[in-house]
Amino acid sequence: MLQPRLIDVTPLTPMKLRLHYETGEVRVFDVSPYATGSWFGELKDEAYFKTVHLLPDGVGIEWANGQDIAPHELYDYSTVVHSFK
Repeated sequence: MLQPRLIDVTPLTPMKLRLHYETGEVRVFDVSPYATGSWFGELKDEAYFKTVHLLPDGVGIEWANGQDIAPHELYDYSTVVHSFK
């Protein structure tokens, strides 16, 4: 099943993302397990972490230097905090 389209992403501390989907769902995704190595390790810098932005048409998220997390992972491994379902 395809995940719904993202309409907004908000960085939270520590290393979490609030994800808003077109369905009305609001989910929280923990980025900390991904923040390893030299490239993804940049996400540990709080100021850099806050540069996360939504990709065009809500197909995913990305940081300034190109780090991203697959849209299906964002959806499948996040926790629902609000749903209109």
